[in-house]
Formats: sequence, C-alpha cells, structure tokens
Amino acid sequence: MKRIMKTFLAAGALALLPASVVAADFPEPDFIFKVRTVFRLLSPDAYIRVYGIDDPKVEGVACHFAVPEIGGWKGWAGLAEERSEVSLACRQVGPIRFKAKFEQGEAFYEERRSFLFKKLHLVRACDEKRNVLVYLTYSDKLIEGSPKNSVSTVPIIPWGGSGEAPRCADFVKKD
Repeated sequence: MKRIMKTFLAAGALALLPASVVAADFPEPDFIFKVRTVFRLLSPDAYIRVYGIDDPKVEGVACHFAVPEIGGWKGWAGLAEERSEVSLACRQVGPIRFKAKFEQGEAFYEERRSFLFKKLHLVRACDEKRNVLVYLTYSDKLIEGSPKNSVSTVPIIPWGGSGEAPRCADFVKKD
C-alpha cells in the first residue's frame, strides 16, 4: 500500500510541472515571439511560439523552430497533450567550426510535450556526400510515434572568403 501511495504522490508532483520542461542536458532555446491562434475568454489562449537555438556542437549554425501550445486550463496546468506539428529552419550564421564529434541523428534538444508520453526532438546529421548538415525535428510518443516532422539543411560553405570549409564527415562518430 505504501508503494502505491508513493507512486501516486510522485505522479501528482509530476503533474505540477509545465509540459515544456526541458531536460537539463540540453541548451535552453531563446524565446523570440508568439502569435495567438485561439482566443479563450475564461482560460489561457492558444499560441504558436517561435524559439531560436544554437547548435551546441557546431558553431556558426542557428535553428529556429515554431511549436503550437494548446492553452486552456489543461494546457496551463501541463496536462494537455501538445500538438505534434513543429516547423524548423536552420541556417549558417557565421564561420562553421565543429566543437566535437557527433553521432548521426544525435539529439541536441528535447522537450516534453505532454504529461508523460510525448517528446519533441531536434536532431542533427551529416550528409557526407554533399557536405551538408541535416536537421530534423519530430515528436514521439510512448505508445505510438508521430510521422509529423520538419527538416532543414545547412550547406557548409566558406564564410567571408575564409578559405576552405570543414567537412562534416570528419566529425561524425564511426562505429
């Protein structure tokens, strides 16, 4: 009985956390702006929020992503399952310098999008043949994933006539 009660209390404590809690291992994105999509008279409105984030392992690349937020009392309390539609755009914003090796499909940002079951992922990979960084955002669920995704690519080119561009293939971890 004590074990059941502890589990129930832990679940209740988790319910008090907002749905957008970010894992501590990932950088915090910068909030840029929001637009209202649904007006609600007696509860919080629904929005699309736009965030910016720098790739922590690739200096010179910034990504912007837009996520819907349901609103209402469930959304406010962190109990609503947020929608899976997320858009993504990544660009070279300076000279590209790789800070560390990375795995293909490695997550560089994750965010919980529902009470327990859905997560938003931003991942990075290298198209070695074309020397292009490929960024993907998608959401998953514990029981069934979501096919909704968005992809953006960043060709690695010299910045401001600064010689040759690095090759992303040199920084991909090989098995």
